[in-house]
Amino acid sequence: MEDKNYEYDYTGKVYNGFLMLFVTLVIIPGTIAAVLLLAPDLLSSAWPWITSGCLFIAFIIMLCGFFIQQPNQARVMIFFGKYRGTYRKTGYYWVNPFMGVKKVSLRIRNLDVAPIKVNDKTGNPVMIGMVLVWKVRDTYRVIFDVDTDISEPPVTTDANGNVTVGKASNDTLSNFVKVQSDAALREVTGHYAYDDEGNDNDEITLRSGSNEIVERLEDKLNERLSMAGIEVVEARLNYLAYAPEIAAVMLRRQQASAIISAREKIVEGAVSMVKMALNQLKEEGVVELDEERKATMVSNLLVVLCADEPAQPVVNTGTLYN
Repeated sequence: MEDKNYEYDYTGKVYNGFLMLFVTLVIIPGTIAAVLLLAPDLLSSAWPWITSGCLFIAFIIMLCGFFIQQPNQARVMIFFGKYRGTYRKTGYYWVNPFMGVKKVSLRIRNLDVAPIKVNDKTGNPVMIGMVLVWKVRDTYRVIFDVDTDISEPPVTTDANGNVTVGKASNDTLSNFVKVQSDAALREVTGHYAYDDEGNDNDEITLRSGSNEIVERLEDKLNERLSMAGIEVVEARLNYLAYAPEIAAVMLRRQQASAIISAREKIVEGAVSMVKMALNQLKEEGVVELDEERKATMVSNLLVVLCADEPAQPVVNTGTLYN
């Protein structure tokens, strides 16, 4: 969708709220009282009552034109269905009471996306969640491009596929962001594996948590949320795990991989120590060993160095040679 900003500043008349409050609460009621009290023929003429009635109606209408604007808020001005601009100045103001005024918050918001079940690149089901920081960029699209009809209660689906019908929420913008965030997270997760599964390669994985995944996630979120005038400030993965149905199996695989790696280190060290022992015995002339005795010594040393439990020594009381 074309990323175009349809918002523009409101250039119509906006008056100081305190001045108009004085006019509304003092001048108009005073004028009504003066008309009724100073009319010479109050009982015989209808014009004082008509004038007072019109002024009273104007008083009620003018009370509808006041609004307070706080920092990082905006008012979208709509005059009989037509967009007139966005007003961003802070303070206490009065505007034409027939002007529709819709408040939009421009403040930064957080969204904690609960972990969802997604298949990674290799097809393994994983649970993944994220934290999204976002804010409104285009007030026109937020008001006019996002459906705010809340007549129907929202329907949500959890990670296990259970459907829940909740209460209707006024914050439909947050619901829109949540749905689009789930979709973007599912799409990005499908392009990466959970981990490298013990393979020695430079492939980026979800577990590595590289900046490339975060950047791709932010780009995908901006692509989906820009249609509603929303800007993504930051997105970060905050939960990553295998799905419960394969978590135990994957844990055993990881343990086996760790054991194999540890064994490789142990054997490498043991071979180095045996080689050092044989060389030192030969250089210092402690004992002369034939090939058979060397093989026996190597076997015994490897058993002692690589065993999980301490080896039980066997004392040879015979001679070295038969």
